[in-house]
Parts: sequence; structure tokens; C-alpha cells
Amino acid sequence: MIVCVIGLGLLGGSFALGLKARKTPVTILGVDSNPLHARQAYNRGIADKILSLEEAVMRADLVVLATPVNVILHQLPAVLDKLPANATIIDFGSTKQQLCEAVAAHPKRNQFVATHPIAGTEYSGPEAAFASLLHGKTMIICEKEKSRPASLALVEALCHSLTMPLRYMPAAEHDLHFAYVSHLSHISSFALGLTVLDKEKNQKNIFDMAGSGFSSTVRLAKSSPQMWGPIFTQNRENVSEALAGYIAQLQQFKEAIDAQDEELTKAMMAKANDIRKILG
Repeated sequence: MIVCVIGLGLLGGSFALGLKARKTPVTILGVDSNPLHARQAYNRGIADKILSLEEAVMRADLVVLATPVNVILHQLPAVLDKLPANATIIDFGSTKQQLCEAVAAHPKRNQFVATHPIAGTEYSGPEAAFASLLHGKTMIICEKEKSRPASLALVEALCHSLTMPLRYMPAAEHDLHFAYVSHLSHISSFALGLTVLDKEKNQKNIFDMAGSGFSSTVRLAKSSPQMWGPIFTQNRENVSEALAGYIAQLQQFKEAIDAQDEELTKAMMAKANDIRKILG
């Protein structure tokens, strides 16, 4: 099988390495607008060949769009135009509704499977990719009824080979859920990082006094702005709703602390402890 990976960063690179580690008979054609990333991906064995987008797509059985979501929004219709009749295209975007709407009327819509692997780290680029990133991580597929059976079956088989559990949902439902469980946590981490950096001008103090709690909470603030900025924009309505609820909770904490109402803060924290029932 010939797989064209467009965007040779963390997710695209890890997908390619994961397939190779599973001994899947695959040739990876790499495409990246960044020459350094293309060279790094080739040197690491992520891509077997580096080609132009058009040449790689024309040769591929499967095309993977692993670029930022604003780029995917423009690439998806254009790549579908060039896609061979027997090929399939997937994307790894963290938003789905706008992407699905962009190709809803495309004559090759049924060759597209809208996917989102629930995996990642705070690092980016080909050097951050590793073969086990997707192992055991859930792959969400949206609007599966709009994908032709052969394309859907191919994607499902590859996910099974990577030991990725599958979940299916509408695109709008996906974006609403991820505004709360993913996008909000990234904004929270970015905001915490900004708050501390603004207060603690002496960076040595931050590193000397930061404990594991701070480090784990602010870890996501190291994530790529080029990737996350477009996600917040594309999912802005859901993200704004999630932020409004989060800000209201923060304000309630502030008011309780200002009032020295320790019983209320304890009650709020005890209620939040119920998250254990979900996360274990």
C-alpha cells in the first residue's frame, strides 16, 4: 500500500512510524512545505520518498492530511480534486464540522473519512514523532455514513492494526465535546503560563519553585501556536461557550476565597473530585 502523508510532524510522522513498526507493507510518500521537516522525516525513516503534493497524491492508495486545521480546510477540497478513483483520504484535524461542511457537496466526498486520533504531546515536528504514539489511543470517525464502505473499511483496518479503539459520532457533536475536554484545557494552560510569566519576571524563580503540580498543569502551554490558533478559531462558538463556563467557575472560586468562605471552597473541590469517577 502506498500512503501519502502531507504534514510530517508529530501526528503524521507517528502514524507513518506506527504502520512501519507493525510491519504493515507500506511505502510512505512524504509531503511537507518545510524543507527542514521534509529532510528530517526522510533521515528518520518516516518517509521513504519526499515528493510534491500533486505527484504523491496521484500515486497514493491513502492520503493523510496531518497539517494544521486551517491548512486542511483548503487542502481537503483541492486534494480530493486530484485523488485517484480508487484512493482514500483522511485528516487528523482536531475540529471536524467546518472540514466536513467544506466537502459536503464534493463529488468525491465518499472517498473521504473524517478522522481524529486522540493522541499527541506538547512537542511538534518530525523529531517529536515516535512509533507508539497512537498505540491504544482512540480514533474518532465522523459522518461514517458519508464514506464509501471500501474507504471506511480500509481506515478501520489500519486503526485495528495500530490497536486504536474506534468511536463514531457526528461532526458537530465531536466539536462540542472537544471544546470542553481538549481545547479548553489547552487555553487554560496557555493562560496559566501567561499569568505566571507576567508575575514572575525572573524566570529562575519559576523553575526553582515550580513543583510537579504546576509543571503538569502548564505542560500544554508548550504546544504549537501554529496548530492551536486555527483550532480555537474554527471551533470558536463551542470554545467560547466552554470558556464562559470555566470563567464562571474561576469567578466563584475567587469570590469564595475573597470572602474567606473555606467551607464553600471545600465543597467546590469535593464536587470536582467526582472527576475521579470518569478518569479513574
